[in-house]
Amino acid sequence: MTDQPLRHLTRAIELAADAREHGNHPFGSLLVDGDGNVVLEAENTVVTGRDCTAHAEQNLVRAAVSQFEPDRLATFTLYTSTEPCAMCAGAIFWSGISRVVFALSSATLAEIVRDPTGAWTLAVSCRDVFVHGGRAVEVQGPLLEDQARVVHEGFWETA
Repeated sequence: MTDQPLRHLTRAIELAADAREHGNHPFGSLLVDGDGNVVLEAENTVVTGRDCTAHAEQNLVRAAVSQFEPDRLATFTLYTSTEPCAMCAGAIFWSGISRVVFALSSATLAEIVRDPTGAWTLAVSCRDVFVHGGRAVEVQGPLLEDQARVVHEGFWETA
């Protein structure tokens, strides 16, 4: 892995910290074009937006599909602080974005959140969602898990 993708993941983690600071769940994402330029950034707004679907990836995809043509979206990579959930993976698939790179795995997040009832968990890897699609979405991750964990420390005990 080169420095550029690691910088993008570090930025996604910074966006997650911003989301937390703004009163939301600690998740952040950014969209990068084929030349490595950041074209959009988004953070989770579930709490402040009073919208359970306002995950960072969802917010990013909504903005992306309104701004870019499908052929351009197909050349983009979505970098995110945590592996996309099933809902976000579906949105990424339908948007036409062709590649996802994440820092923290959903399995590690589940260990951090510690929901013994499973009531707030939809434990499906984004890879499992994408494999059932009619086109390939490349997935890379987890990467930088130690750095990505930090933004979650102490959050879920009070959430």
